[in-house]
Amino acid sequence: MERIRAGHRTDPNYGEKESATLARDYYGILGVSSDASDAEIKKAYRRLARKYHPDVNPSDEAAEKFREASLAQEVLTDPQKRRIVDAGGDPEEQGPGGGGGPGGFGGGGFGDIFDAFFGGGAGGAGGGPRVSRVRPGNDALLRLQLTLDDCFAGVTKDVTVDTAVLCEVCDGSGSESKSDPVTCPTCHGQGQVMEIQQSILGRVQVARACPRCQGVGEIIEDPCQECAGDGRVRARRDIEVKIPAGIRDGMRIRMSGEGEVGPGGGPAGDLYVEVQVKEHPYFLRDADDLHVTVNVPMVDAALGTSVDVPLLDDSVATVAVEPGTQPEAIVRVKGRGMPHLRREGYGSLIAHVDVTVPSDLDKKQRELLEQFRGTSKHVAGVQSSEDEHSGGLFSRLRQKFGR
Repeated sequence: MERIRAGHRTDPNYGEKESATLARDYYGILGVSSDASDAEIKKAYRRLARKYHPDVNPSDEAAEKFREASLAQEVLTDPQKRRIVDAGGDPEEQGPGGGGGPGGFGGGGFGDIFDAFFGGGAGGAGGGPRVSRVRPGNDALLRLQLTLDDCFAGVTKDVTVDTAVLCEVCDGSGSESKSDPVTCPTCHGQGQVMEIQQSILGRVQVARACPRCQGVGEIIEDPCQECAGDGRVRARRDIEVKIPAGIRDGMRIRMSGEGEVGPGGGPAGDLYVEVQVKEHPYFLRDADDLHVTVNVPMVDAALGTSVDVPLLDDSVATVAVEPGTQPEAIVRVKGRGMPHLRREGYGSLIAHVDVTVPSDLDKKQRELLEQFRGTSKHVAGVQSSEDEHSGGLFSRLRQKFGR
């Protein structure tokens, strides 16, 4: 069984701008070392969540610590964001709207001012309408290495992915008793609270995400001890992937609903399996054609012969080398290449003839070749571009480029 870690898309702009403030100590927030594994990070987060969750500890200080722990867990379990942290940066301060930086006034930048006067901003932390507690999960991507034989026959692969799955303790409800959430008493279901903030225009009223419900508008009174009320946990899951015959390198297979389970036990995203095909010892694939080089001794090329080529389905294709075959000649055997993807038929086997000239002649062989040369009409010389039938360089180039 192959074990593969599935990831999801991250913001490519992270790390492109320098932070204007000191980076947060995400490891210190969770109380873990900088070389902590994902499992240790998640374990530390669950410990803090059980202690500071707003439904367990309603104080403002606890709400702030819960928010910091949630952010730290999110950042440190994202490989790209964690690289920024390890480099001394702060991924949460580098994008648009990323906290106090140049242009801020008394803790509020222009974004806050526009939010206050025009009602802008996204839901949750940026004010605006409440966010849903139950949300769809992310799509996941894994890469699977196959052989050309696998692509020819079509196979079923068992893989193990590290992803977000439904919490089995609360069945995704986030509640220890599986009870329904109730309206948040702090924001009365609005998902946001109003605060007075000093700005360049004076004191303005700004909408902020409710610190108790995190902008959701409702709370879970008895958070699940296993998932800290999120309705999902990280786990390894076995998945069976069916690879169709004829698939090519770089193609992706979409497995609906096999991605990450969403927050609050929301519907899972999709899993995309990207195929990576290993190099074959002697076949080179081009679309559904298989190219192979066959070595033919000089005498056999002159007199004619045949070459048996073992194929990917354990059968044998016979390549006929006609008398007088020239170096770099191409012999096409139709229907002996790769199967067409999801339709009938096969591509071609294309044999490239490599005429080999002996370099270790014994006395008898040399005498025979001397006799042959004495009776041959062909002599060494410069090839003319007007000679269309000599099989020389110009003729082969014309055949290659269709001229």
